[in-house]
Amino acid sequence: MRILSAKAQAAGATVDLGFGGMKSGPLPAHCEITGITGERVGIDGDHYAIRFHLRLPEDWNGRFFFEGGGGTDGNLGSALGSVGFGRPPALAQGYAVVSGDSGHSNELNADPANGGPSAFGRDPEARANYGHAALKVTYDAARALIGRFYSRQPVRSYFAGCSKGGQEGLAFAERYPDAFDGILVGAPGMSLPKAALGHPWTVQAFAAAAGGKSKSVTPEQLAATFTDDDLKLARQAVLAACDTDDGLKDGIIGTVGQCSAKRVDAELHKLQCKGAKSASCLGKPQIAALDKFFAGPSNRKGEALYASFPWDGGLADGGWRMWTIGAPAGSSGPGMTSIAVSMGAGTLSEIFSTPPRVLPPGPQAAMDYLMAYDFDRDAPAIFATSAAFPRSAWEDINARSPNLDAFAGHGGKLIVYHGGSDPVFSLNDTLAWWREADARMNGNAASTVRVFPVPGMGHCAGGPATDRFDGFSALVHWVEQGAASDRIEASAGPATPWPGRKRPLCPYPAVPRYDGKGDIEKAESFVCTAPAK
Repeated sequence: MRILSAKAQAAGATVDLGFGGMKSGPLPAHCEITGITGERVGIDGDHYAIRFHLRLPEDWNGRFFFEGGGGTDGNLGSALGSVGFGRPPALAQGYAVVSGDSGHSNELNADPANGGPSAFGRDPEARANYGHAALKVTYDAARALIGRFYSRQPVRSYFAGCSKGGQEGLAFAERYPDAFDGILVGAPGMSLPKAALGHPWTVQAFAAAAGGKSKSVTPEQLAATFTDDDLKLARQAVLAACDTDDGLKDGIIGTVGQCSAKRVDAELHKLQCKGAKSASCLGKPQIAALDKFFAGPSNRKGEALYASFPWDGGLADGGWRMWTIGAPAGSSGPGMTSIAVSMGAGTLSEIFSTPPRVLPPGPQAAMDYLMAYDFDRDAPAIFATSAAFPRSAWEDINARSPNLDAFAGHGGKLIVYHGGSDPVFSLNDTLAWWREADARMNGNAASTVRVFPVPGMGHCAGGPATDRFDGFSALVHWVEQGAASDRIEASAGPATPWPGRKRPLCPYPAVPRYDGKGDIEKAESFVCTAPAK
């Protein structure tokens, strides 16, 4: 291990968060350290290392916080410890915080000619580091420096992350179960290589609505398959099918994950155009595209390759659109290629497949790859090995094991939150994983892990949802006071149809139900109950 920099930061400093000039709030006095370990040359000739970023507050609360990464990683991270919208980061609460790049650098290992941010997929050790191995190295380095700086080890250790960060939290619980007392994960990419099969599935499903049957479909044509008004019509159908299942017609399907495709399809067909396509109806190819997307990827035998997606109320949200089909150019600004194309193609071809395949640069090449993807011929590559890659991408990167025995054995606690309208990692996969863990633990999984579905929420945040909540405080209370949360209060942000609305998030399989008499905008008017049979 080498220390690259160590600097005393005075109280009141701020950090540029990189989102259009957004800055953090004033931070406490702390020592900021960056370091490097595991320097090596990969089989692709690139120079790799595991880099970390550590902040050690002068007024330490005796606790350690590991900040999860995101996407393809490759960045040091802020080491501030985000714990949710509007809440002070872990560093400001007195935690020692570490983040890391997962063993590759977007500055040094992201050659555009070799796949850009996905280029590290050409090296087997870099893949393993991305999947899990760099996590423990970063953890050990941080704990060693904490011990030297404070002359003692933390009394409690926590992890928090969403998306790829959620996968990292589960990787810790499953592979390094003694590392943390409490883990908070959102939208966990627990089945990342399988979920990546959703990218060609999504593109092919929606491209069919543009008349595309070959690789000639463009990202712009994909984005034009649905207008915003078309997606609002689809949302209208979903709500008509299932909004009242939780006892209240309020634009939120509280029984998230239970809205049947058959009922939704019936409502969608009520909106099908009788003649030419107009703003007040959906074309038959559009309905077919939605049905195919929500069913999830499968092969020609009809065997599921990943989970289906729950019909939920967030499919008209801009975030849902950006992940699936992208945004067309118009009065609101330039068009944007869907993330399924811009990131999904390269990650599937280079990180999650063996042998890795480098795509030509540019969105059209990515689009062509996804359109030509054959689920019988190509999908087995996520489980394949070779002389150069003795472990498959699935073996190195999945974090879907229901075996939490060792984590539970040392008293670890795990809270998972997941949006019902996440179009990337399916809530259905997360709920199936919890049921498998519960069966393994003889019906006692809730004593170790609780999953809180968030109706209407997209990937990690956003959507017509009560997506503002404090899951981290609930986790700390569970770990340090022994009291698990039977509900977490959440509120809706200003961009939702109901700013300020409050609802409880309920631990699966419980669902929120209206009490029949209270103010529908207040959480106390809802109770978490067992789902209706």
